[in-house]
Amino acid sequence: MSEEKRNFVDEFESPDHYHIDDLLTEEHKLIRSSVRDFVKKEITPFIEGWAEKNHFPNEIVKKFGEVGAFGPTIPLEYGGGGLDYISYGLIMQEIERGDSGMRSTASVQGSLVMYPIFAYGSEEQKQKYLPKLGSGEWLGCFGLTEPNHGSNPSGMETHFEDKGNHYLLNGAKMWISNSPQADVAVVWAKNEEGRIHGLIVERGMEGFTTPETHGKWSLRASCTGELVFSDVKVPKENLLPGKNGLGAPMGCLDKARYGIAWGAVGAAMDCYDSARRYALERIQFDKPIASFQLVQKKLAEMLTEITKAQLLNWKLGKMMDEGKATTAQISTAKRNAVEIALNIAREARQIHGGMGITGEYPMMRHMMNLESVVTYEGTHDIHLLILGAEITGIPAFK
Repeated sequence: MSEEKRNFVDEFESPDHYHIDDLLTEEHKLIRSSVRDFVKKEITPFIEGWAEKNHFPNEIVKKFGEVGAFGPTIPLEYGGGGLDYISYGLIMQEIERGDSGMRSTASVQGSLVMYPIFAYGSEEQKQKYLPKLGSGEWLGCFGLTEPNHGSNPSGMETHFEDKGNHYLLNGAKMWISNSPQADVAVVWAKNEEGRIHGLIVERGMEGFTTPETHGKWSLRASCTGELVFSDVKVPKENLLPGKNGLGAPMGCLDKARYGIAWGAVGAAMDCYDSARRYALERIQFDKPIASFQLVQKKLAEMLTEITKAQLLNWKLGKMMDEGKATTAQISTAKRNAVEIALNIAREARQIHGGMGITGEYPMMRHMMNLESVVTYEGTHDIHLLILGAEITGIPAFK
């Protein structure tokens, strides 16, 4: 896609107001540096063109595999990175600094496709699917959301029947990242007793189609679509045996929401860095606009919120590594990160003035992307209610 490359140099510098790098290991910093270099070479020079043309770059999938962006916490023997959750967070932060759609591609593959196969799959399933997903040879997607069931996945209508030597799957999923290009889908459906199970559905199975979603103003460099199942015969060995019930897909979403918490901070950092640079270069009234109190107020508030979110994410990463992080704690970090990122993107756009609405700068693309991020994998309000239920002991959404 070299013809779409912008003529600019990505000079991004990561803000670290509270010396959070002191909390990272040398391996963490090396991983972050490697992915940051990858983003500067493979994503930021092209992303505005991809977003403008609503183009998903298929070639990025194998490149993500090569840089270790798929399944960083999955053990090495299954094609993952064998890394800790701080490393995973840093990888997602750097990729979303480039673009939320690109991070969606990576986090869906790792947290929503590789993780359930690793955590709930048979040894045969792990050996068959994980190495190819980890390398980027195959792209995967995760089918939970339905046309009539978004925040209420327990009401799903997609179902399967036991036909003796196979299962017969019927139903539909929508708003599925990666679906139009996916080779495999981890699909959640109800059996005859109404119990939710995970099934691995492969492209090419008769009756399985993946219509693409068009007309998006958000995540335009990410491919989004539906999963439609019309009497799809799924081999019995494709049922995930390790766990069933709604807690199975929710466990996957916890991992993905954790990645979003770090990723959204990456988008916020990109907007802040661009605004800081622009404010120092833009001259009005014979001096840089960075010299005006209101611009300094905006920049100071941005850096403060980024610093708070960085510390929150780091602590959450430590709890993830210790196996102590709760769903409510993960929800808190996801909600906080996306909210501050949206606010920072809007304030950064104002600092850029009219130039801020153009593709010369990243704010409008980040703003549009984050409008999806604030909704998917748990809306802003649902995450508030998850925390509210933990505070009060009373679930408000049942």
